[in-house]
Amino acid sequence: MQRYAINIKKQQSYRFFGNIYYFCSMNDISVVIITKSEDLPQMECNNFFHSDELFRMIERTPGQSPYMVLAYVGVKIVARMLVMLRRRGSFIPPYLFTQGRIYGEGVYCEGYDKEELFGEMLRAITRKLVRKLCLYIEFSELSSKMFGYEKFRANRFFPVRWMEIHNSLHSKEPEQRLTDKAKKHLAHAVKSGITTELTNDEVSLAAFFKILRHYVSLTIRRYIPDSSLFLGLFENGHCNLFTTKERGRITAGCICLYSNNNCYLWYLASKKNMHKRRTNSMTVWTAIRHAYDMGCEHIHFMDVGLPSKKNRFRDFILSFGGKPVGTYRWFRCSLKWVNYLMSWIVRE
Repeated sequence: MQRYAINIKKQQSYRFFGNIYYFCSMNDISVVIITKSEDLPQMECNNFFHSDELFRMIERTPGQSPYMVLAYVGVKIVARMLVMLRRRGSFIPPYLFTQGRIYGEGVYCEGYDKEELFGEMLRAITRKLVRKLCLYIEFSELSSKMFGYEKFRANRFFPVRWMEIHNSLHSKEPEQRLTDKAKKHLAHAVKSGITTELTNDEVSLAAFFKILRHYVSLTIRRYIPDSSLFLGLFENGHCNLFTTKERGRITAGCICLYSNNNCYLWYLASKKNMHKRRTNSMTVWTAIRHAYDMGCEHIHFMDVGLPSKKNRFRDFILSFGGKPVGTYRWFRCSLKWVNYLMSWIVRE
C-alpha cells in the first residue's frame, strides 16, 4: 500500500486499487482512503472517534460503511480521519439516501501543518462521497470554532452556528457546580422514587431504543445507529448505557461514549408522558457523577442544538454547571441548488 502512497506527481490525480482510493496532490502530501479493515496499516490512535477499533465496529454495523482517510508525507502517516457513511430512510423525498458523518477533524502528528493536511483530506473525501451519491456531509465536534474555515469554504461547505456545552470534572466536585434549579429537580426525582443505574445489557438497550426512536421520530437530521454498534461498544468498554426507572419501568436513559479521558453524552431520551424534567435530571446527573468517578476531565453534551435565545434543553443542561461554547457545524449537500440555497439562508 505504501508504494502507491509515495508515488507523488506534480499535479492532482486520483487512482483506485481494489478497496483503496489514492489522491495525490501538488504539495507532496498523498491521501489514501481505505474502506476495508484488512487494508488498515498498524497505527496507534488515542482518539476513539478516529480509531481502527471504531472502524471495524462500523464495518460490522448494518446500514453503515467506514472510510479511513490517511495523509502521508513520504512513507509516514501524519494524519488520519474516520468518516462514517450512513444509509438512511425518510418519509419524505428522497426516501432513501446516505449521509457522511465526521466527529472532529481527525488526529495529526506534531510538526506538520494541521490545516493543510486537513484541507487535502477534506478535498479527497468530499470527492469520494460525492461520487458515492452521498446526499450530505456533516462535520461536528471540531477542536475550535474557526478550524478549517477556509478549507471548508473552498470545498463548498456552509457553516451553521451551533451550541456545545462542556462540563469540567477536574477542578471541583460535580455537586459544587449544580444550580439551585438542578438541585430542586434532583430532590423531586429522589422523592418520587426515580433511580438511574448503569445497565449495559441487551434487554435494557432494547427498552431504551424503543424510547429513543419515538423521541427522535420527527427529527430528520438525527440518526440512530443499529443497536449492534452499541453492544460492541459496551463489550469493549468504550460506552455505557444509563437507564432511569420510575415505578419499576424504564422511562428514560442516555448513552455515553468515552475517548481520550473525556466523556461524550451521545443520546438522551425520555418518555414524553412522564415527569420528563425529573427523569432527565436524574439520568444526566448519574452520567456526570459516573464520569467524575472514572477520572474523566470533561463531559461533552454532543447535540445541544442551535444557539437560539430561548432553548429550554440548553438551559436544562447548563443547570448542571457546564460552559456554553459557540461553534460551527459544517454541511455540504450534493444537490448543488440545495447547497447554494442553504448557504444563502445561513449566510453570516
